[in-house]
Amino acid sequence: MGIAISGMQAQTTRLSTSANNVANALTPGYDRAVTSLSTRVDGGASASVSPSGEATLPGGPNVDMASEMLDAIGAELSFKANASVFETGADMWDVLMRIKRD
Repeated sequence: MGIAISGMQAQTTRLSTSANNVANALTPGYDRAVTSLSTRVDGGASASVSPSGEATLPGGPNVDMASEMLDAIGAELSFKANASVFETGADMWDVLMRIKRD
């Protein structure tokens, strides 16, 4: 269940980064942020945010709204998958606790 929680936290960071990019889409010179996902030694996932380093348009940002929407949808689907794993783990825990009581 801990691995699923870390996955949900990583996807929350990913969605937050995408939302920040959309909010700053009209800010001149804004360098979009990117989220890098990686695995942890304990089996979980982690997310780090950094500037893209891509060239910005003269007088404009380097935010592509279509890419941001796709990233947001991907984060949503990944979050749902991790939430499903967490719920399954919680159900298994309940079953084990009932077995232990009986």
